[in-house]
Amino acid sequence: MGSFGAALGSEVGLRLLLSPSASNVIVRSACHIVGVGFPIYSTHKAIERKDRNEQEMWLVYWAAYGCFNAVEMCTDKLLSWFPMYYHAKFMFLVWLQLPNNYGARYAYTKLIRPFLLAHQARLDRFVDGTRNDMNKFIISHQHEILAIRNTVYKVVSTAYRVAEEGLRSTRIEGLRPADQASSSNGSDAPRSDDESSVAGFESISRPPSEDPTWVEVPAAVNLRDRSSNDPSR
Repeated sequence: MGSFGAALGSEVGLRLLLSPSASNVIVRSACHIVGVGFPIYSTHKAIERKDRNEQEMWLVYWAAYGCFNAVEMCTDKLLSWFPMYYHAKFMFLVWLQLPNNYGARYAYTKLIRPFLLAHQARLDRFVDGTRNDMNKFIISHQHEILAIRNTVYKVVSTAYRVAEEGLRSTRIEGLRPADQASSSNGSDAPRSDDESSVAGFESISRPPSEDPTWVEVPAAVNLRDRSSNDPSR
C-alpha cells in the first residue's frame, strides 16, 4: 500500500511538471530558488569560510547568471511563449551549478570573457562616464534628495504611528466585551436584602482613612443604665 501511494504521488508530480499549463508557476518558483536562493547561501558560506576557491567559483557563477539575466530581460516576453521554456531554464540553471562550477566556468571562459576583453576599453569609458554623471547629479540635487528622504521618513513614521494606534484601539475594543461581561456578572447583579444591609453597614462603619467623608457619631447610651447609676435618684 505504501509503495502504491509513493508511485501514485511520483506519477502525479511528474504529470504536473510535464504539463506546461499547470506547472509554469511551480517551475518558475523553482528557477528562482535554484538560480538565486541556493547561490546566495553558498556565496555566504564561501565568504565566511574565506575559501578563495569557492569565492572564485561563485563569482564566476554570478557573472554567468548576470549575463543570462540581462539577455532574458529582453527576450523573456518572446521566449515564454515557447512550450517547456521554464523547464529548459531550470535545467540551464542547474547546469550552471554543476560540480566544480563546470557550466558557469564554461560560459564565462568561452563566451563572457572574450566579449568583455574585446570591448573592455569602451565599457570602461561607459562605466566611468555613467558613474561621474551619477555623482554630479547627486551633488547638484543634494538638497532635493535630502528633502525627499525626510518626506519619506515622515510618511513612514506617520504610517507606523497610525498602524500602531489602530492595533491599540483594536485591542481595547476586543477587551471591552470581556469587561462588560464581568461587570454584568458581578457588580451589576441585583443584591439581596442581607447583602444591601451589610454593604450599608460597611459604608457607615468605614474608618476615616478609607472614607474622608466619614463622621464619627458618639455611641448611644442606655438611659436605663444611666438612671440606675445616678445617685440623686
